[in-house]
Amino acid sequence: MGTDGTNSGRLLDGITVVDLTTFVTGGFATLMLANQGAEVIKVERPGTGDDSRHSGPPFVDVEGYDGPGRAASKHGESPYFWTVNYGKRSVELNLKTDEGLEVLFDLIEEADVVFENFRPGTAERLGIAYEDVRAVNEDAIYCSISAFGESGPWSRRPGYDLLVQGMSGIMSVTGEEGGDPVKVGLPQTDLITAMWAAFGVVGALYRRELTGEGDRIELGMLDAALPWLTKQAGKTFVGEEPERMGTKDPVLAPYQSYPTADGYLNVACGNQKLWEELCEEIGRGELADDPRFESNADRVGNMDELEEELSATFTERTTDEWVEQLAEDAGLPVGPVFDVDEALSNEQVEARGVVGTLEHPAVGEIPSIEHPLNFSNVDSGFEEAPPLLGEDTDAVLDELGYSRERIEELRTSGAVPDE
Repeated sequence: MGTDGTNSGRLLDGITVVDLTTFVTGGFATLMLANQGAEVIKVERPGTGDDSRHSGPPFVDVEGYDGPGRAASKHGESPYFWTVNYGKRSVELNLKTDEGLEVLFDLIEEADVVFENFRPGTAERLGIAYEDVRAVNEDAIYCSISAFGESGPWSRRPGYDLLVQGMSGIMSVTGEEGGDPVKVGLPQTDLITAMWAAFGVVGALYRRELTGEGDRIELGMLDAALPWLTKQAGKTFVGEEPERMGTKDPVLAPYQSYPTADGYLNVACGNQKLWEELCEEIGRGELADDPRFESNADRVGNMDELEEELSATFTERTTDEWVEQLAEDAGLPVGPVFDVDEALSNEQVEARGVVGTLEHPAVGEIPSIEHPLNFSNVDSGFEEAPPLLGEDTDAVLDELGYSRERIEELRTSGAVPDE
């Protein structure tokens, strides 16, 4: 519901998305659209489905479920799959059969958006490239995602998040000083690419409203990651070499984690006033007058000495004590370092309703993580659980006008699996 309590529909109501992607890059992009009201029809390989259905452990057992759809993995349902597929519908189609392609194009004919993240050239071989789609739906927005894009010497290489984190420079600046390169703990470049893709599709839909024209969006994961280098790119542009710095920042200090009596405290002094107030609040007023730490540039140049001074003070008290004094009472930008469970379950997250629940057809109540866009005049949010594999195949075929006899023919031909 809108933040003013009204409910005026959802931003992308009436938009239909055909999602041919697997894993996270396309999946999270279409998830973002589903959160804003788009109907996302996830086309999956019969019997196997999206590769992320098999990502685990952990898995959740669905033994005894006898409704439409099924778990793709013999181990059960993957909670990882859930986090990228809330609110979608699942249709199993064998795109290597003529009949399966016929059904797909019937779907596409009624759709607004088509997503694919095949390796370049695959969509053409399958007969579902942009030109093929445009022949039946010239108004469609077609989004192609690949590891390195469709041009350049690396375009035909396969790629995953790990490879792109390494080739984008992210791993070279992640980890402890003097240590080995470290991958960010999240699938960061997958998610970066997904957000660019969703942004591009919504922009193309807006342009279509103005011009009546469809469009094709083509993006590579490596291209998508590079604009996020920001500070590190800025250093490179003037001939400096960014390095791994642990939790330190290349242009601000103090802006890092410090040990406390029982954990860690993040301290983020983004300007001189905050630095001076911090020194006063922790009883170290002399640090503000120390020539080594007088300006931000001085502090960045003497980070090791600054870390030693502040660590000696912060280890005198617990993290909670420092947070209460500095964040709650003094209004300074400090905070704890939570583990994932604490991040998902705390008073702030609960007050904002970020983590909720949805009713899964085979598992029952499952957690869901809401997306952060809160509009005043339109609704947003997930209303349905992630689908079981093929859960909506018959329903979608019915909506396309297929007779029961025709559906049975599709089963016989192998275009859709047996019930």
